[in-house]
Amino acid sequence: MEDNSLERRLRWLMFFRVVIATFLLGIATFIRIKAAESLSQTAFAPIYFIVALTYLFSFACLFIPKIIKNIRVNIYLQSLLDLSLITGLVYVTGGIESIYSVFYPLVIIYSTLFLAARGGLISASVSSIFYGLLLDLEYYGFIQPVYQWGYDYDFDAGYVFSRIFVHIISFYIIALLTSFAVKQEKKTRKLLTEKESAFDQLDLLHKSIIESVNTGILTVDLHGNIKSFNTEAERITDFLCSEIINKKINDVFPVLSRRLNKEGLWKPGSRFEVADSGKILGCSVSPLVDGNREKIGNILIFQDLTVIKGMERQIEKNKQLAFVGEMAAGLAHEIRNPLASISGPIQMLSEDLRLDETDKRLMQIILSGKDRLEGFVKDFLLLARPKQSERKDIDVKAIIDDVIESLCFNPELCEDIEVIKNLCNQTNIYGNKAEIRQVIWNLVLNAIQAMPDGGILKIETTPIPPLAKGKSSPIPPLAKGDPPPIP
Repeated sequence: MEDNSLERRLRWLMFFRVVIATFLLGIATFIRIKAAESLSQTAFAPIYFIVALTYLFSFACLFIPKIIKNIRVNIYLQSLLDLSLITGLVYVTGGIESIYSVFYPLVIIYSTLFLAARGGLISASVSSIFYGLLLDLEYYGFIQPVYQWGYDYDFDAGYVFSRIFVHIISFYIIALLTSFAVKQEKKTRKLLTEKESAFDQLDLLHKSIIESVNTGILTVDLHGNIKSFNTEAERITDFLCSEIINKKINDVFPVLSRRLNKEGLWKPGSRFEVADSGKILGCSVSPLVDGNREKIGNILIFQDLTVIKGMERQIEKNKQLAFVGEMAAGLAHEIRNPLASISGPIQMLSEDLRLDETDKRLMQIILSGKDRLEGFVKDFLLLARPKQSERKDIDVKAIIDDVIESLCFNPELCEDIEVIKNLCNQTNIYGNKAEIRQVIWNLVLNAIQAMPDGGILKIETTPIPPLAKGKSSPIPPLAKGDPPPIP
């Protein structure tokens, strides 16, 4: 990149050299036309010769870089030839009286631009040598300017050497000032490059963050034109950034725009949800400000909440189903116990009463319905989860008496089963009455079913003292059957 910049500067140098040569040619031609009677036709020949050499040198500069690859050597050679041409121009246009010594600083300046301070100081030194040598040779009579043949040289030594001194001082001052300007320019360019690099990195980081978040980000200016649209926004809306950039948000997202304008949601911090194209979007609005904290637009941040809302609906539905299940489970428990109490008396009535065939069939229907209902309740309880029980102080003795009384009419209770109750005085416990009754019912019923040929059903309660923290004790059996030996 730096080589390309140097080549471009070299081409500009050749261009300005040709422009200056053309300018000199124009001046010489104008003076020749205006002063044709007072000056001879050959008086301008040296100037034309210098201009011709300049054109030839400029043309040769097109091929010098191909021959001399080193840029520094190339610039030193061009500056040396330019200083020689300028010295020749000063000589043929009056020597010490020539005004064209102003071209020396031009060479010093471009030498500094290409070769830094060292190149500028070398060009200033060569310019001082060439100009001082020309004026010294002229002062001591070794050479005489072209237009002063036959003219007495009347400049004293003080004037000549002061003119040389002023030019030399000016040459070095120009070289130093140009060198300082070049250093500042390079320093500024370096700082600018660093700033641009930092800005590029910051811009890349900003874009990476914007493109990496799983949130749609859309920015609009004060006129409602879409100015940015990240990748997640493209995924959510199925629009490409190239398709909607610089378009009106009203045209691209009419539903969203109407919601924003109708309810005044463009104010900072607004949060809302909008349904569009089968999707539910959660949106929030923030102001877009510049470096002076002036508002230049709005930032719209949105997420696709369709899946989340679906999950919320499913969770709510599950809660409702769970509540229904808990209610049904509680209802099933309330139905099961009275049903068991009713089934025994019905069975005994069906056996003791003298019923005709129709009544027997009706009784059988009742018993079949009872069995189906019991089966349904049992199956349902396997699937339903009861709600958390309500606990309080209950009397276990009363529950046991109620269970025994209900089971007396159970057809599974054999007449040969003897029930013995051995209950302690402390019969109050803390628990759920329905659950305790169900446990006692199941234990007693299991004991009865285990003695189809009769036996002793013994029910006893034993007080258990409080245990230390972290310890447990086995609970003694609540119901115990004593069936005949198995053959």
